[in-house]
Amino acid sequence: MDFKRDFPMLNKDLIYFDNGATTFKPKCVIDAVTDYYTNYTANAHRGDYNISLKVDMAYEDVRDKVKEFINAKHREEIIFTSGATDSLNMIATGFFENIIESEDEILISDSEHASNVLPWFRLANKKGAVIRYVPLDSTFYITIDNVIKAVTPRTKLIALAAVTNVVGDVRPIKEICEFAHKNNIFVVVDGAQSVPHKKTDVQDMDADFLVFSAHKMCGPTGVGVLYGKKELLENLEPINLGGGMNESFDNEKQIYLKELPTRLEAGTPNIAGVIGLGAAIDYLNKVGMDNITIKEAQLKHYLIEKLTKISHVDIINPECDSGIVAFNIDGIFPQDVAVYLDKYNICVRAGNHCAKILKKAIGVKNTVRVSLYFYNTFDEIDALVELLKDKEKILKEMI
Repeated sequence: MDFKRDFPMLNKDLIYFDNGATTFKPKCVIDAVTDYYTNYTANAHRGDYNISLKVDMAYEDVRDKVKEFINAKHREEIIFTSGATDSLNMIATGFFENIIESEDEILISDSEHASNVLPWFRLANKKGAVIRYVPLDSTFYITIDNVIKAVTPRTKLIALAAVTNVVGDVRPIKEICEFAHKNNIFVVVDGAQSVPHKKTDVQDMDADFLVFSAHKMCGPTGVGVLYGKKELLENLEPINLGGGMNESFDNEKQIYLKELPTRLEAGTPNIAGVIGLGAAIDYLNKVGMDNITIKEAQLKHYLIEKLTKISHVDIINPECDSGIVAFNIDGIFPQDVAVYLDKYNICVRAGNHCAKILKKAIGVKNTVRVSLYFYNTFDEIDALVELLKDKEKILKEMI
């Protein structure tokens, strides 16, 4: 399927392999955002006039779309935030700060994104808790066996990405949740790199919390989702207080908040972003999540096969299960490789990719990352590989 007609950015003289950072937006998403700003701009949940009511309906309709997209049980379990980072901070501060005690253990891994590390570091420092790490296996993956080995009687929380943003391993989240819950352990799942790429079923997964961002799934920037089981969200203390989320207040002793989900969405929300997220979900459903997963797997296998034949390319995660491939070129700094490729209008990511503690496991601080999405093509991979074949050409152009 040719996606060029759907994505204005695909009509540029550009090859884009940084989908792990953000994705291109289809025209239907751009049109949905523009339509709101052009034809019915008003605040949500505030006005008693027609265009405001239209905003309310459009905004809440997206909540239902998200509910169906991840198969949540209740629409009240869908909280709109500014992104996965905001969601994780809300969970850490609004929920776990109230139940984590001194010497409790929070289990993460070396390959987590900063957004799924720093909130837990701060919480541990504040409460006197202990950060522990699930060991990675020889392929830098997390296995259920290693999770079980890492758990102790003091483990209160396991916080892991469903798919990591550098190594690209797909974690056995359902099995982790099953084991964790048998041992009265909470599970928080960072779905930023999984929800856009494969079908997600939170009821089947049984995670306590799941977070993700719209901009990594063809939606706008600045909007995301916090999913939590309803009974847990009822005990999540709002981080922000203000307009929209309160029922009434007369003084500092008499403050009454609204029910879920409104009480966790203080202030004017990113209305355009939420509406754009709804359009993105419609688009992804049209393409088909299973089709997206299959296409990415085909592209990834093709890329690995091609890169393996280049002797000076060292692939960090050759057995990856997702569309994320990290590699280095012998003797050439990753950022230099990225700058070289940019001269030919190929966009890749270079650096530590916000996974700064992963270097302890993989032995290198920086890598070149190719992160694929369904609109990438085999021809684009061929163009990338062709430029990487000639190491002397790269060195010459970097001088």
